Amino acid sequence: MVGNLFVFMSFQMLIPTLPPYIKSIGASGTEIGLVTALFSIGAVLSRPFIGFMLEYKTRKPLVLIGALMLLLITFLYPLSQVVVIFLAFRLLHGLAWGWSTTVNGTAAVDVVPNSRLGEGMGYFGLSITIGMIIAPSLGIFLYQITTFDNLVYISGVLGAIALLLLASVHYQTPDQVLKTKKEDLKFTYMGSLIEKAGWFPATLTLLISLGYGTIVTFIVIFGEERGIDQIFLFYLCNAILASLSRPIAGKWFDQKGPIGLVILTISITFIGMWVLSFAHSNLMIALAGVLFGIGFGSLIPTLQSWTLSKTPASRRGVANGMFFSSIDLGLGLSGLVFGVLAQFVEIGTLFQISSIFMVIALILTILEARRAKEILHSKEALS
Repeated sequence: MVGNLFVFMSFQMLIPTLPPYIKSIGASGTEIGLVTALFSIGAVLSRPFIGFMLEYKTRKPLVLIGALMLLLITFLYPLSQVVVIFLAFRLLHGLAWGWSTTVNGTAAVDVVPNSRLGEGMGYFGLSITIGMIIAPSLGIFLYQITTFDNLVYISGVLGAIALLLLASVHYQTPDQVLKTKKEDLKFTYMGSLIEKAGWFPATLTLLISLGYGTIVTFIVIFGEERGIDQIFLFYLCNAILASLSRPIAGKWFDQKGPIGLVILTISITFIGMWVLSFAHSNLMIALAGVLFGIGFGSLIPTLQSWTLSKTPASRRGVANGMFFSSIDLGLGLSGLVFGVLAQFVEIGTLFQISSIFMVIALILTILEARRAKEILHSKEALS
């Protein structure tokens, strides 16, 4: 968990600073959107291959290779003063990110008892959520007080710490995986991209990420436009409330299942999106951060646990890859589409438009809840 936290810290502290940086070297609105889109394409492309490898390979070498690739590619950014080269580095970074997140998530679930999957992955999910929340505020702070190159070097130091921590972990590989040989398996790209058992929560993850992508891409520029000087408060409040609410949500998942929890957290996230869109003060930014911490901070780990709980142990690498690909694809498409739209509407309006995806996810979850009840009633009637 701690090693993965440093992986996410190293990576996520660059996320909100890359759009303003590439803008400063002459990028257009569409090219700003490509910062996220190309990265996401790289991540989605690599995940089926690593998901397939996880069906027959032990965990530790794959974990360390992923962390090392992320570290090396991070140090390439100071070499990019040309927009095209910068975007090429983003594609490479996406390939490495797809590898690392898929492997780390699978290695984590392998050491969690099935009876406590929601709680265990909830704690592990804190490393993802806190990294996604604290690191951007740290990145914004450093971007404002020092050079972009220094920001990259600090990110690299965190990546090196992650590599050392992950190297010290004792990993477990499922017996079924240890008994499997590559020759016994047949690789197909789609077969290693999609795990049918977990397609529904992965679809919800894609929709939620489409909505959240506008925040990832534009929140710093949004703060500059609105004259909000403490935009980091969004991330800080988000982190605190996510840390407090996530363990509670994990136990709820194990005791009552995911559907009610998902409906609640999507609703809170939707409200947070609209509060953010109307923000003109530090207080409103902090309030939006609180709502996102409670909602989004619990929603993403819940969806990951839901995906994994529906998946056989031997296919969890593929399921994890599908889950993270849903996030990256959603963020990437959101950055690209709303990057174009940002040339015509104000960013607060972008947040409101993108919240439509939250509504779609909410409706689908409610329909799934009704379908599950109907199936349960039918079984009871037959018995």
